[in-house]
Amino acid sequence: MTDKATLHTIAKLVPPGSRVLDLGCGDGALLDLLQRERGCTGYGIEIDDENLLACVRRGVNVIQLNLDQGLTVFEDDSFDVVLQIDTLQHLRNAEWMLRETARVGKLGIVAFPNFAHWPNRLSVARGRMPVTKRLPYQWYDTPNIRVGTYKDFEVLATKNRLTILDAFGLQDGQERRMLPNLTAGTAVFKFERG
Repeated sequence: MTDKATLHTIAKLVPPGSRVLDLGCGDGALLDLLQRERGCTGYGIEIDDENLLACVRRGVNVIQLNLDQGLTVFEDDSFDVVLQIDTLQHLRNAEWMLRETARVGKLGIVAFPNFAHWPNRLSVARGRMPVTKRLPYQWYDTPNIRVGTYKDFEVLATKNRLTILDAFGLQDGQERRMLPNLTAGTAVFKFERG
């Protein structure tokens, strides 16, 4: 999810001047944008060596950490916003990390591939796992540990007493607020502890 329109849409959800923790920050593009255009500060968390180097080159503060080990290095409410953009689907315990996100941040923002997007449904109806721009891997070589849907996240948020403040789908950089579970390849949620 590195296209500029998507990054700008996510960035608009972050209040200006926020202290941000970006979990699985990749090359640091989103945190860099937040620093330059929204006056934010904070850290990225990344495990990949090449991405760490890219963050440093961008001037993004980054910590090398395996998210499956949690966020115990951070106190409660250490950040205004915790981002999980294309991270949940790679984690062994996504629910626990969602609770950790709510613990260390006053706000959480997650985005992940929406498996219920209509092209995915059509592919499964034809008997095959989907291969799309948003899910570009075959079933046997995907880095995604799990797949989820827009509606699945609503249920998970309710189960974990999270209050959803905003939710929509993204498709080709455009917000989809009508039928996002069907019409969008990416699900986006902004939430706080309930």
